[in-house]
Amino acid sequence: MQTTYPLRIQAIRSKGQNPRLYVSFPLALAAAIGLEPGDEVQWELLDRGELHLVRLKTPLATAKAKARK
Repeated sequence: MQTTYPLRIQAIRSKGQNPRLYVSFPLALAAAIGLEPGDEVQWELLDRGELHLVRLKTPLATAKAKARK
């Protein structure tokens, strides 16, 4: 089962500047992959219809609870 997170691209228009486009990242998705504020990412363009977001430094996985024996 694939989970999707639809969103819209936002445009910020300031006087005297070119418009800037922003993509928001859903909190549920960020929590699922452990994305934190300040993490460095970059876009990878595969074709005109597909982008990949690549985290430059992947943190080590941490367990939420101790494993049972």
